[in-house]
Amino acid sequence: MRLILASQSPRRHELMTAAGYQFEVMLPSETAECGICSRESTPELVARLAYQKAIDVAGRVTGSATIIACDTVADIMGRVLGKPEDRRHAEEMLRLLSGRKHAVYSGLCVLEVPGGEPQVEVSKSELEMARLSEDQIESYLDSEAWCGKSGAFGYQDGHPWLQLISGTSENVVGLPVDVLQRLLGTAG
Repeated sequence: MRLILASQSPRRHELMTAAGYQFEVMLPSETAECGICSRESTPELVARLAYQKAIDVAGRVTGSATIIACDTVADIMGRVLGKPEDRRHAEEMLRLLSGRKHAVYSGLCVLEVPGGEPQVEVSKSELEMARLSEDQIESYLDSEAWCGKSGAFGYQDGHPWLQLISGTSENVVGLPVDVLQRLLGTAG
């Protein structure tokens, strides 16, 4: 089975490789990731974005393949926290998350081309962030480890101030491998 990962995320690449998959990477166009629609829940958002990425890449694939697309965001109290735009935005996210529980949602789409029906599922994990001191926030912001990471943090970085409460760590990092394995088992 020819697998195509529709993502530029190095973390998704690492998770796929660690799970033993051989795959190609084909990036979805920037227009495949349009923002939040009004009245759209966080699970609906990540499902739609994963689907849009898969469809975008499918339009450029020659031959047969199985496309894997995913979108992951943090959510606190119904507020979606995507990737921070800059340091100020990352600080705002960290202060919002500090001392609170929050959820991480990943929408996963597996699509066989040509002619397959998209399979889309959403995974949820819950985390709790310890209350961060001013020094911890400033030190973390200075490290720039928040760059390109939903919610301004990377669970895979092993921060002692993050605790997984439910779900899988792979989902938090950006690819629910358990769901992917199940969907690929039913794909073709």
